[in-house]
Amino acid sequence: MKLQQATRYAIWAVIELASRPTDQVRAQELAQIYRISQNHLVRVLQTLTRANIVSSVRGPGGGFTFCGNAKRLTLFDIISLFETGWPGEVSNGRPPGSALGAELSRVLNEVDRITSATLRSVTVQTIINNAERASRMRDLTERLPKAS
Repeated sequence: MKLQQATRYAIWAVIELASRPTDQVRAQELAQIYRISQNHLVRVLQTLTRANIVSSVRGPGGGFTFCGNAKRLTLFDIISLFETGWPGEVSNGRPPGSALGAELSRVLNEVDRITSATLRSVTVQTIINNAERASRMRDLTERLPKAS
């Protein structure tokens, strides 16, 4: 799936901020973590602020904080803020005239439906939990004695 750069930045920022719920995180720090343009990231964070997903505080001690509900906010919610016409919901338009065109249209609509359902089922908290679980597994694996 090809997402716009702003959409990827938004997902990364939301996940990072949600994983640190008590921290004020500066845009510069987020940009460094993900090696992305700070200027572009700031515009993305402004959109997330207007959507009440993150809050911002200006000034020297300021930064951004996640203010959404990580257990309810889904990837679909974030993506739909940045992708126009996303997620290609099932079209009610007339399928192409040929049987092949109609079948292709049906298959592509089904792919869109499955993609939409999947993105609606993956919450920010799910991603955080999975990352924490993977990190614990890596730590455990590193502590096991090496076979000689």
